[in-house]
Amino acid sequence: MKEKERLDRINQLARKQKSEGLSEEEKKEQKILREEYLKAFRKQFRQQLDSIRIVDEKDKNKGMN
Repeated sequence: MKEKERLDRINQLARKQKSEGLSEEEKKEQKILREEYLKAFRKQFRQQLDSIRIVDEKDKNKGMN
């Protein structure tokens, strides 16, 4: 499932949960989709943090690690 499709389905289930409730199967699907989404988000965020470099007064490039 593509990221946009996953997010659309998460939102669809959230709207349904608020309006009429979810079946047990839909609750399981929602939980799995949210976990997958958060895993991908954390991975991408970590990659962004790892690419950050600090430059000090002497213009020396320093990594965050």
